[in-house]
Amino acid sequence: MGFFIAQILTGLANASALFMVASGLSLIFGVTRIVNFAHGSFYMLGAYVGYSFMQVLPGAWGFWTSILLAGLVVGIIGIVVEMLVLRPVYKAPELFQLVATFGVILVVQDLTLLIWGADDFLGPRAPGLKGIIRIMGEPVPKYDLALIALTPFVAFALWWLITKTRTGILVRAATQDREMVGALGVNQAWLFTGVFFLGCALAGLGGAVQLPKGGADLLMDFNILSAIFVVVVIGGMGSLPGAYVAAVLISVLNVFGVNYLPQSTLALMFVVMVVVLIFRPFGLFGREEVAGEHGQVGEPERPIKPAGQTARMIVMAGLVLLAFLPLIGDSFLLVLITDIAIFCLFAASLHFLLGLGGLVSFGHAAYFGGGAYAAALLVTYAGTPMELALILAPLAAGLTAIIFGWVCLRLTGVYFAMLTLAFAQLLWSLVFQWGDFTGGDDGLVDIWPSEWASGTTTFYYLALVLCIGGIIILRHTAHAPFGYALRGARDSARQAEATGINTKHVQWVAFGFAGAMAGIAGGLFVFSKGSIFPNELEIARSFDALIVVFLGGVKTLAGGVVGGAALEGAKDYITRFEYWRLLLGLLIIFVVIVAPDGIAGTLRKWAEKIGLMKREDQA
Repeated sequence: MGFFIAQILTGLANASALFMVASGLSLIFGVTRIVNFAHGSFYMLGAYVGYSFMQVLPGAWGFWTSILLAGLVVGIIGIVVEMLVLRPVYKAPELFQLVATFGVILVVQDLTLLIWGADDFLGPRAPGLKGIIRIMGEPVPKYDLALIALTPFVAFALWWLITKTRTGILVRAATQDREMVGALGVNQAWLFTGVFFLGCALAGLGGAVQLPKGGADLLMDFNILSAIFVVVVIGGMGSLPGAYVAAVLISVLNVFGVNYLPQSTLALMFVVMVVVLIFRPFGLFGREEVAGEHGQVGEPERPIKPAGQTARMIVMAGLVLLAFLPLIGDSFLLVLITDIAIFCLFAASLHFLLGLGGLVSFGHAAYFGGGAYAAALLVTYAGTPMELALILAPLAAGLTAIIFGWVCLRLTGVYFAMLTLAFAQLLWSLVFQWGDFTGGDDGLVDIWPSEWASGTTTFYYLALVLCIGGIIILRHTAHAPFGYALRGARDSARQAEATGINTKHVQWVAFGFAGAMAGIAGGLFVFSKGSIFPNELEIARSFDALIVVFLGGVKTLAGGVVGGAALEGAKDYITRFEYWRLLLGLLIIFVVIVAPDGIAGTLRKWAEKIGLMKREDQA
């Protein structure tokens, strides 16, 4: 019995910091409707700022004062981010806001590296709370008990603020109907800023309060990101009681999982999330969440038409250049173009879902990495030739997408996006922890092309044919009746249903089709590199594709290809700088605010403007 009590107390202590961070994210979403992916960055800043204050403020009062100051400083940083980055995009589609917060992550990562350096900091022991207390013979750290006692005070303070103050009344009103709050004369801009300050301050407190249990390092933001989103989604987006219950549930289950099912620890919280969302589609205490006020990717400005004569001539010229590139380029250039072509197909498959279907998927890397692992496993264990593996890879990825899509498409908006992320993380954890079969963190190696395609030039042509062919198939599908049905389901599901279109069936088929196309890219990737590792299934890989689609232009058919070519082509140059994440993050934020149509969309608008000016001059 003592062991179980000790484990429960450990779980409750871990839930303390998790609740602080998750409650801040839940507050921000509840009022602003922004899914702040940079929330983990504010948690990391809280740890670094708190550590710095603890080095100069002595004693117990200095320790607790440092934690409070860390929350205050991080809250002020949150105000700056909200006013400069998020305020200009509050009325933008959800995807634009998500990309903006991801840009903030990159900026904060490199600024933290610049200020504090690359070394990890070991958190100081809490004065007066060193050592352990034995409960029924089992040791329990004193600081854990202090955290357990602290959490109710934080929860009570939030409850009092939300329920007993005028500001709290406005916050609750904004979570229910923020348009009505604005119509009553409340300054929504300052309300949003205040809520963002409070949410970021809570994240900073969470980062500082965990220092004696861990420390501060540059991986904290991504390490906590999955957990806080799982907590917020399980509890219900915008629900503080839900955040607390979910934080306790996840933390306690994780503690017992470490002891009894150690190989399940990476997947356990995502399994819980999937189960909860299947039976409670909007979380334990959440309310129905629809896709963004302006749509997840924005309303189409004009019908998407086939490329014009000029565009086709430019594309043909580019294809001819690529065909003759081996005659004028070296091996490095061919490898680079091969990588770009593979990534363009991956991005184009995601763009098919985003642009035509309006389906924001956070887990598209599951099908890219899934296709790659399918090919690698077939070669490793069955001796499958490359040709057959490249056929079976998209079939495996497409089947995986069909299975995931059958569950995910029951939800909408943020819950749909988070469920795709959960399934992708489940697949990643399976690959990562099933080391005897998948190689685990060591991956699978020696996966090379057949002898006839082993040369750099030959494989370059193979990849070019398959990638360009896949992109052409995606474009033709967009202009086929199926593509128009998918757009109808995106723009007005009710009207599409009234005309006899089974919108869920169309979206489900599109999900499987896009997954299969990503599987082709994954199969080519593993043979181009000769190996595959679990990081190709991680969240970061899905975000890479999302950013590429956005940079290229969500509302254009060429967005995924243009964005993929531009980013992959520039990556070799950008990554030579020590603080390349800072540069890339600022570029992403700039595009979100100044050129939200992306590269292809902006060029199209310029071309139309020039054409209009010429016609006016002729008139």
